[in-house]
Amino acid sequence: MKPLRRTTLRTVAGGSLAATLASLGLLASRPAAAQSKAFQAKTLAETLAALGATGAADSRDIVITAPDIAENGAVVPIGVKSNLPKTEMIALLVEKNPSLLAGSYEILAGAEPDVSMRVKMGQSSDVFAVVKADGKFFITRKEVKVTLGGCGG
Repeated sequence: MKPLRRTTLRTVAGGSLAATLASLGLLASRPAAAQSKAFQAKTLAETLAALGATGAADSRDIVITAPDIAENGAVVPIGVKSNLPKTEMIALLVEKNPSLLAGSYEILAGAEPDVSMRVKMGQSSDVFAVVKADGKFFITRKEVKVTLGGCGG
């Protein structure tokens, strides 16, 4: 094993994986305080404000891929694709969940702005995709009906 490889493995194994990935340019950091406020927000307006997206414009260039009716609210597959140039961030919000922000993704330059995740939904709700592109915020929504709750039991 080469010395450089050993040093890298020791550094990664030593608990500083995030620092290693960030130094290699493979991980973008985001201020923890802003992210924490967004996850703790209880209303749509508070969540948008914590993300810095107050006054976001509606956009048809954001596509939410989700079932119209989710048979099991414990596992609802949702995808968001941005067709906006210079997309920097994609966030997914579920309006009637205890914590509206389900996920927030920084999109690095050159990466395709297309994310997917599985979320819990306790009840039928609007799902919002918030996109930051070229320094401006855009939003779109889709209603997802849930037949079996996932958040509350």
